Amino acid sequence: MIELAIIMPVVLVVILLIVQSALWFHGRQIADAAAREGARLARVDTESWQQDAESRAQEVIRTVGPKLLEGATVTAWAEGDQRGVEVTASAVQVVPLLPSTTFTVTARFGGPVECFRPDDGSEGCQLAD
Repeated sequence: MIELAIIMPVVLVVILLIVQSALWFHGRQIADAAAREGARLARVDTESWQQDAESRAQEVIRTVGPKLLEGATVTAWAEGDQRGVEVTASAVQVVPLLPSTTFTVTARFGGPVECFRPDDGSEGCQLAD
């Protein structure tokens, strides 16, 4: 009985840490999926690419894991001819004594803007700002 009383808190802490790491990993997968879907729309050359990309990423978060990621912020970015989306959120916290910044999830995906560029050397793609 004494051995059980000594070992049981350690076993419970280990189980909670395993569950916490699984929730963090799952939250990271959701953030990756949202950023990837948003980046897919950000790379299309349209006038409303920023709004489309951010709303698509938010939609993925709402659909797949609305309670697994807390305080999710979605930001569409552009650097030259590269566009993408960055998602930052906090995974659900099961272990109460750990700091909440430990479970921050950040996912960033992007790539070149997809547009037609003719072979004759003429200007074929004007990026919409």
